[in-house]
Amino acid sequence: MVESEAQGRLPGIAPVSVVDIGSNSIRLVIYEGLSRSPAVLFNEKVMCGLGKGIDATGRMDAESVERALKALHRFRALSTQARASTVFVLATAAARDASNGPDFIRRAEIILGQKVRVLTGEEEAYFSAMGIISGYHDPDGVVGDLGGGSLELVDVLGTKVGKGITLPLGGIRLSEHAEGSIVKARSHVRRYMKGAQVLQNVAGRTFYAVGGTWRSIAKLHMEMRNYPLHMMQGYEISYEEAIAFLPEVIEPKDTKSPAYASISKSRRALLPFGAIAMQEAIVQMKPARISFSALGVREGYLFSLLSETVRAHDPLLTAAGEIAILRARSPEHARELADWSGKMVPHFGITETEEEGRYRQAACLLADISWRAHPDYRGLQALNIIAHSTFSGITHAGRAYIALANYYRFEGLSDDGATEPLAAIATPRLLELAKLLGGLLRVVYLFSASMPGIVRNLDIRRSRTPDLDLEFVVPSAYSEFTGERLDGRLQQLARLTGKRIAFRFES
Repeated sequence: MVESEAQGRLPGIAPVSVVDIGSNSIRLVIYEGLSRSPAVLFNEKVMCGLGKGIDATGRMDAESVERALKALHRFRALSTQARASTVFVLATAAARDASNGPDFIRRAEIILGQKVRVLTGEEEAYFSAMGIISGYHDPDGVVGDLGGGSLELVDVLGTKVGKGITLPLGGIRLSEHAEGSIVKARSHVRRYMKGAQVLQNVAGRTFYAVGGTWRSIAKLHMEMRNYPLHMMQGYEISYEEAIAFLPEVIEPKDTKSPAYASISKSRRALLPFGAIAMQEAIVQMKPARISFSALGVREGYLFSLLSETVRAHDPLLTAAGEIAILRARSPEHARELADWSGKMVPHFGITETEEEGRYRQAACLLADISWRAHPDYRGLQALNIIAHSTFSGITHAGRAYIALANYYRFEGLSDDGATEPLAAIATPRLLELAKLLGGLLRVVYLFSASMPGIVRNLDIRRSRTPDLDLEFVVPSAYSEFTGERLDGRLQQLARLTGKRIAFRFES
């Protein structure tokens, strides 16, 4: 098979590269294309520490500059190799604040053959907010983006972005200014936070944490609590949990704990200062929760380039639909199920919230992505793919619901060792919905042979017969589809829901 025939990627879009020149690291991310929910083809970072020394000298460190420029040569070659149609280059605090920043940018542009966009602090805050909008369904709170040189704060509500501010509180800059002193760092951060209007009168909303140091804090929290799903996007902790945990990061009792082994050495030294910045920010804000985002300035910048129509698309349903195109036997059948199942669940006394409806539709779109696996492992493969895919626009509990619904669809409606970790993340309500959807899918997949054209003609009605509650109504044209195994699946659904159900064929 020649490369042009490869089916593992979506047709009609060309890769795009983003080179992100930050104060702590520079990173190349090559995306599958400029789309609503872009998949990452390639991702590499180099910890150059361009922001090192700026607080004291006003200049980027010469050795760091040379290391960064060397990495940019590789990033250009990689972008060319990946057939990237466009290369976007963004630079943040170190490049804009250092006296030798303009010379560095000039040399970077020669190497990359591209104009470097040096973001202002306000622009950096705006694109961070756009990153949150791109990755969350109807966000509501304050975005905090902690880099090596600066901290951006900006209010976001739905698709509306407030006026952002930038503070000189990045991890590298703060640690150098404080000369390693926790007390001095806290005093310095507190002085800025008290004047940050964006943190006032926003209690009870969400604090969206962006940036590598803050993601490392979340990773440490995951490790210390043995959290079963190592997925950063949408990982949440309550305000109370954060207030209890951050002091342990600021003044750790045991840095030799296995949990710290999961954090790169280059990040560990900055963790206490990042924790101070977060602690002071949330004490001022008093959010209900802190949600950690894997998406930030890069994704926000690409999102800003999309049309308003494309931006309005649901990121979760977009990604699930694309995976169905790439992996399902029939994407059309998957779309039929997403529509059909929404009409069926009310018959079982369920009134879905908007969020639950989105998750159900995504679960249906993903319900056949493991069909190529051995029958004994289709459920487990579906569970693993869904639980560990880079979806956005979804909570961890919602991710567990979608994965479990598809596991039940293959493996039956009882729990086992494979379901236990995700069941601990999902709410009791979502577990109930996952089993109901799994039971419905077990019936209709067997009925339709996983192909389109039949599901839309099936219905469930309240029975007029006293010994039945519901009738699974099937047009008589499909009467030959009935069988013992199919009836067995229907009775599984009946036992699960406590409803007496039978097939009814009518002309």
